[in-house]
Amino acid sequence: MGKPLKILLVHGAWSDGSSWARVITRLQASAFEVISVQIPLTSFEDDVNTVRRALAVENGPLLLAAHSYGGGVITEAGDDPKVVGLVYIAAFAPDVGESMESLLGSVPPTQVGAHVIPDALGFLKVTEVGMAQEVAQDLPAKDTKLLYATQTPTSFKCLSGAVTVAAWKTKPRWYLVTTSDRIIPPVLQSRMAQTIDAATRSVDSGHVVLLSKPSDVCDLIVEASSRLS
Repeated sequence: MGKPLKILLVHGAWSDGSSWARVITRLQASAFEVISVQIPLTSFEDDVNTVRRALAVENGPLLLAAHSYGGGVITEAGDDPKVVGLVYIAAFAPDVGESMESLLGSVPPTQVGAHVIPDALGFLKVTEVGMAQEVAQDLPAKDTKLLYATQTPTSFKCLSGAVTVAAWKTKPRWYLVTTSDRIIPPVLQSRMAQTIDAATRSVDSGHVVLLSKPSDVCDLIVEASSRLS
């Protein structure tokens, strides 16, 4: 195997780049150079452009990995020629014309919708109960309280933004399915993984697998890098 690829990570909704902390420390211990992008969660276009700016200042080749909503972002931004592979972690993998909203609308609704509160400007927050019972039901209370306190309000424009290019059609891709997920139903995750023809693993975890099973996340990223290096 050659030199490990540089890894660029993209977080999901109601989160920030620090959500990858437990994964980052493991990757760094294995000599990977890692960048965790802080997307603003103000609109899908804004988030894609933020990732594109991050890619512009880095030398390739790079491996893009994303959690949750971030999967839609790397699907669009991953067409950059520096990107040599995509890793989806319990993430959306839309086709051209699809949005995160439309993908969720293709399966029965989850319970988290009752715990998402919009403000007057169209930004959404998850209640403390929703964070504990739906988003991160397999984490201890101290962790779910921290997730609630530090969440980034997320614009509905993020979830409704439609993809115009699907990088997974031309780049190698991997997918980690979380089988106890209450945010992106496992049946939808499995369907997306099959649609994009990804090398797929499954783990018994809730949605915030970056925190509950960081070793499994790290292992898949390392596997992808080893295949591409």
